[in-house]
Amino acid sequence: MSKNYILLCLIVLFNCKEQEVIISKKPNILFILVDDLGYHDLGITGSQFYETPNIDQLANQSMMFTNGYSASRVCSPSRASIMTGKFTARHGITDWIGAKAGEDWRSRNRHDKLLPADYVRVLPKKELTIAEAMQQNGYKTFFAGKWHLGGEGSYPEDHGFDINIGGIEAGSPRGGFFSPWNNPKLPNKQKGENLSMRLAKETAEFIGKHKDSTFFAFLSFYAVHAPIQTTEKKWRTYRNKADSMGIAEKGYKMERVLPIRQVQDNAIYAGLVETMDDAVGFVLEALEANGVADNTIVVFTSDNGGVASGDHYATSNLPLRGGKGYQWEGGIKEPFFIKSPWLKGRGIQTDYPVIATDLYPTLLDLADLQLNEVQHVDGISLKPLLEGKDLNIKRPLYWHYPHYGNQGGEPTSVIQQNGWKLIHYWEDEHEELYKLPSTEHDTLNVIAQHSEIAENLSNDLISWLKEVNAKFPTKDTEYDKAKAKKRGLNTINKKWPSLEKYRMELLSQDFQPNDNWWKSKITID
Repeated sequence: MSKNYILLCLIVLFNCKEQEVIISKKPNILFILVDDLGYHDLGITGSQFYETPNIDQLANQSMMFTNGYSASRVCSPSRASIMTGKFTARHGITDWIGAKAGEDWRSRNRHDKLLPADYVRVLPKKELTIAEAMQQNGYKTFFAGKWHLGGEGSYPEDHGFDINIGGIEAGSPRGGFFSPWNNPKLPNKQKGENLSMRLAKETAEFIGKHKDSTFFAFLSFYAVHAPIQTTEKKWRTYRNKADSMGIAEKGYKMERVLPIRQVQDNAIYAGLVETMDDAVGFVLEALEANGVADNTIVVFTSDNGGVASGDHYATSNLPLRGGKGYQWEGGIKEPFFIKSPWLKGRGIQTDYPVIATDLYPTLLDLADLQLNEVQHVDGISLKPLLEGKDLNIKRPLYWHYPHYGNQGGEPTSVIQQNGWKLIHYWEDEHEELYKLPSTEHDTLNVIAQHSEIAENLSNDLISWLKEVNAKFPTKDTEYDKAKAKKRGLNTINKKWPSLEKYRMELLSQDFQPNDNWWKSKITID
């Protein structure tokens, strides 16, 4: 036997082994979660004002779920559902961690009829998070950005993440979006550095270091949550764009409790969105540069709807009604994209209703890992859809929010099934019924015409809430109707005009928030 023949056999054997390793290597996962991003805050989903070319490109390479939902209308509950695969009423975190409940609610001086239910204030240790599931299967796990699921002892590293960059108990960026910020898990490096780009760079660095292993990277932006901040350059670009598009005389109308934004022309918010998009592009480029893009699943979504009322009244979710904190579509319908490069579901849209709890089992399934139905009990795998197959599972989706939102939402529970959505209001037990998608804007309540459907959905909803031991708000014995009316009139007569005035100031040629534009003007050395 010649030496050349032996050498040829060794080369063939080596190549076969190498191919076997490549084929058998589990896929990497990049999970991108944006804070408070509305369904229509992207170019790909219909915005004519915000510019998001990197996310738009990702969406075109992904399966787009046009009926994708967050598990809650506010942040902490939604994030807990992503981590656990459970609906909020089941895991118990039903409000953003830090919100007042019970008799403490009276200190807000809102004079509401109900006292909000108490809730779990830390991600329970008993839950096997998606990060822990990945960790148990050999994945190197990484978290960067907003956590808001507990403080010391319940940080990301306590729930399955090997590395935690910037994840603390805070729900917004302490110190703002430009360095120096105040985050013990994210040291300041350069004055004026942008937070979204810093998180992107940290994620890209992690990808580069672990490109030869298998990783689960969770990039959780603090953007586009308040405080709303951007550079003077980006503000001016969008201020001029708003001017060229025609500035509407009025920007708000009254919703039930608070004014709500009707137009997308907030130039500061637009700059914040664009910078977040730049950061997404930076990380996606890192996948390409490190040669792992073809073996990396990418998930992109938001934790709740865009902020149209309350906080900074930043965006409009029209034609969807409401926004963050609200019980209608604008509060829970989200951009929802999954890119799995080797499957058929690329550049395809599906209207199959999906929810954030589906992501846990979907990612396990895509990675050929064993599902854990006991843990992700409220989610299903979407892998068949990504493979181009039908998914004939018809199931109810549930939302439970026994609280008052900062943005004007009311204590309600919601069930959605077979194209119908029923909302149960806890203040007076009345209900609304909507047929989706024909009344997706939640402006046409059809409960009078479909009372039997409403009754069945209501019975199913109440039965499920009892099954999972949901907590409910209680009547406030100190409720003062006169004080509540006075607060409402102040909102109409004072708050609403002040919002219109500030909107015009923000769009004026000489607008300047402060001398250094939220520290963004400091030169980076």
